[in-house]
Amino acid sequence: MSTHTDALTQELVEFIEIPSVTGAEEDYGNALARSLERRGLAVERQEVEPGRFNILARAGKPEVVFCTHIDTVPPFFGSRVDSDFVYGRGSCDAKGQAVGMLNAVEKLLGEGEDRVGMLFTVGEEVLGDGAIAANSQLADPWAPSFIVVGEPTGSKFVKAHKGCFHAQLTAHGVAGHSSQDIGPSAVHELVKTLEQILAAHWGNAEGIGPGTVNLGRIEGGVASNVVADFAKASFLLRAVEDPAVVQERLLGLLGEHVELRVEAGPYGPVRFHVPEGEDSVVVAFGTDAPHLSKWGKPLLFGPGAIIDAHTDHEKVSRREMAQASERLVTLAQELLARTDAESN
Repeated sequence: MSTHTDALTQELVEFIEIPSVTGAEEDYGNALARSLERRGLAVERQEVEPGRFNILARAGKPEVVFCTHIDTVPPFFGSRVDSDFVYGRGSCDAKGQAVGMLNAVEKLLGEGEDRVGMLFTVGEEVLGDGAIAANSQLADPWAPSFIVVGEPTGSKFVKAHKGCFHAQLTAHGVAGHSSQDIGPSAVHELVKTLEQILAAHWGNAEGIGPGTVNLGRIEGGVASNVVADFAKASFLLRAVEDPAVVQERLLGLLGEHVELRVEAGPYGPVRFHVPEGEDSVVVAFGTDAPHLSKWGKPLLFGPGAIIDAHTDHEKVSRREMAQASERLVTLAQELLARTDAESN
C-alpha cells in the first residue's frame, strides 16, 4: 500500500470509531468540520434540528460540490483493517466516501482550484431531512452546476436509481372471542389488502426496470383465540413512477377497514449525469439526490459495494477507495471545464 492509501485508511479508521447513527451525528459532524478546517476550507454548520447539523465547506465559490451523508444505520461497531479492506460501520456507507472526497478536494486546492465545495448531510438513512434542509436553505455564494453524491456503487457511475415510497398501513377491527361470528378481524383485513398489494403491478421504467415492493414489518392482534382489533404493516416501494401515481394505485387496493399513512418525502426515479465514455449502471437503493434539486446536475459514484452496506461485515477496499479519490479529482476537473465551456 502507498503512503497515500495508508493516510486514507488512517483517517477512515478515525471516522469509523466515532458513532454516528441517525439522530446522533453531532460528534462525527464536528470531526468532519475539524478535518475540513485543517485543509483550509471555510466551514458552516447548518442546523437541521437542535444537536443535528449539516456541514458545508468551501474555499471559493463552489461550482462542483461533493456530497455524502454523516449518519449510519445501527448498530455501531468499530473498525478492523487488513491488507485489502477497512471494516466497520460506515466504512463504505458512507465514511469511506467522505475520506475519498476530502482528499480529492485537498488535492484540487493544492493545484489552485478553489471552485469546489463539500456538503455532508444528516438523516440520509431515514428521512433525508438533512438534504431537504440543505435544499431549502441554499444561498449565495452556493450555486453549483454539479453535485457528486457519494454512495457505494462499485466505483461505477450510476445513470439512474429507483424512487422510494414509504407508507404505513393500519387496519381496524372488533376485538372478541374467536369462537363467535364477530369482527371484522383487523389481521384478516390487513392480510387481504397485502395480498392485493403483492399481486399489483408497480410500473416499469425504461432503463430502470420494475417497481418492487417490500413489506418489511407486520404486527397485530394479541392471541390466536382473540379476534384482532388492530394490525399494521410497513410498505416500501422502490418506485419507478411519480409518487402521486403510486399513491392513487395504493389507495385503490385498500380494504374498507385499512388506512394509509404516507411517510414524508416520497420521490420518483432519479436520473444522473454520466461522464462521456463511462460505463454506467442502474441501482435500486435510494440517496439524498432527489432532495437536492437546487444543487446542480447530480452524479452518483463511489467505492464499495452496496451489498456490504448495512451488514455486520461492512467494508471498503483500501485500493478502490484511493483510486476513487483520484477519479474524483479528474471528474471535478472535467465538470469544471464543461461549465467553463458552457459559460463562454
